[in-house]
Amino acid sequence: MLMTVLAFVIALGVLIAVHEYGHYRVAVACGVKVLRFSVGFGKPLLRWRPKGSSTEFVLAAFPLGGYVRMLDEREGAVAPEERHLAFNNQPLRARAAIVAAGPAANLLLAVLLYAGVNWVGIEEPKPFLASPGAGSLAQAAGLQGGERVQAVARGEGPMEPVRSFDEVRWALARAALEGQDARLELVRPQAGAAAGAATVLQLPLGSLETREADERLFERIGVVAPWTPAVMGELLADGAARRAGLREGDRVLSVGPVAVRDGQQLRSLIRASVRGSEGLAQDWRIERGGQTLQLSVRPDAVQQDDQWVGRIGAFVGAAPEMTLVRRGFLEGLQNGAQRTWDLSVLTLRMMGRMVIGEASIKNISGPLTIADYAGKSASMGITQYLAFLALISVSLGVLNLLPLPVLDGGHLMYYLWEGVTGRPVSEAWMERLQRLGVALLLLMMGIAFFNDINRLLG
Repeated sequence: MLMTVLAFVIALGVLIAVHEYGHYRVAVACGVKVLRFSVGFGKPLLRWRPKGSSTEFVLAAFPLGGYVRMLDEREGAVAPEERHLAFNNQPLRARAAIVAAGPAANLLLAVLLYAGVNWVGIEEPKPFLASPGAGSLAQAAGLQGGERVQAVARGEGPMEPVRSFDEVRWALARAALEGQDARLELVRPQAGAAAGAATVLQLPLGSLETREADERLFERIGVVAPWTPAVMGELLADGAARRAGLREGDRVLSVGPVAVRDGQQLRSLIRASVRGSEGLAQDWRIERGGQTLQLSVRPDAVQQDDQWVGRIGAFVGAAPEMTLVRRGFLEGLQNGAQRTWDLSVLTLRMMGRMVIGEASIKNISGPLTIADYAGKSASMGITQYLAFLALISVSLGVLNLLPLPVLDGGHLMYYLWEGVTGRPVSEAWMERLQRLGVALLLLMMGIAFFNDINRLLG
């Protein structure tokens, strides 16, 4: 819990400070007098003014935001000798640059964070695919499990090499959410004349009509987890696995009449081993210490998402084979820029689809979900935490560019109107639009909190 809170506060502090610094730095460069730079709202906890600076720097109590207060005749009296330093007296291009600098700083931070992760390197599962679930697109396309993916193509685009399972999932998620089919270049595991020869598998992801980017999407695709051997891991003391006589390190060869190929297939078979609200006993053939044994295993039936599924109280499947994904300086920077661009475009498309009802509003996350992911990523290591920061930085940058009056994007819309018509938006219209923007923002925050609660309780 402490790590979650600490990771969340650090993430918010960094992202807000970078966003506001973008506004501050460009304002100073444009000759605008900055009165206060604040990270957080409410009562100041810490304040200081560097020697020779006109700006007061503040760290405030409520961390969900920040602001840069500039000299402005609309907010108070300005001495005649300082009128040229006021924000409202700057040329249109300068005001637009100052407003756009905040989101731009977040997007630039994301590029650098992703590049840093690329340079340091991150341990990810190798791109070996587990057995696809029954009825999934991958199963219908002929995927069996154990294949190694060498490259992925979206739509009619070129094949792009992949180095890890996470890169495969990212490419498939993008294709599905954008309504595109995907092609996988893979090498099958079976021996014989075809062993080692690459083949191309077509996945009709455009037919999914998915509305949510969640785990169920990958279940429908059939690419849920990397390949792992069907080996028993740690067993709970009161679980069905221990009651049946299973031990850690046992390799499962078959469940009933079904031969088991990998850990993912075994997990699926366990989940399906129920009849109504009762576990279904089945004969398991296992390998232990070079000997083949047969045990009767009856999973416990537990209710999950309004359905009964089987559980045996054990970790199923050994850890996947990992690889260190690391890139050189230029490749890492280019990949960071590409990942930031792809995420930005995907985020905007998902928001647009939510507005017209083609995507679920369940995709909106709030501070509780962000805090939860912050703690989890921090516990996994510095590179995972940096990747998490990059993702949230992209989201913050894109969100602030939305044309809502209370956000930076709304102010940019005002300046677009001024640039086209030659006159600024009237005070009366500004007030009406501000009220509308606040209402929409509060609605989005309410939906985000509702989704957070549902995720945490579910």
